[in-house]
Amino acid sequence: MPKMKTHRGAAKRFKVTGTGKVKKAKAYKSHILEKKSAKRKRNLRKSNLVSKADAKRIKLLMPYS
Repeated sequence: MPKMKTHRGAAKRFKVTGTGKVKKAKAYKSHILEKKSAKRKRNLRKSNLVSKADAKRIKLLMPYS
């Protein structure tokens, strides 16, 4: 059987941790930043974990991670 291809869009958006959890960046940080408070923007810098149900679907898109 040929090698499975990694979904490149998913690979760019998600990282898998050592324990197998899926990390993602928070949304709403790309534009219209002037009206957002410094505290809100600072908190958007942090990464976030994906829910268990979504993580299962994402891992199917990234077979070698």
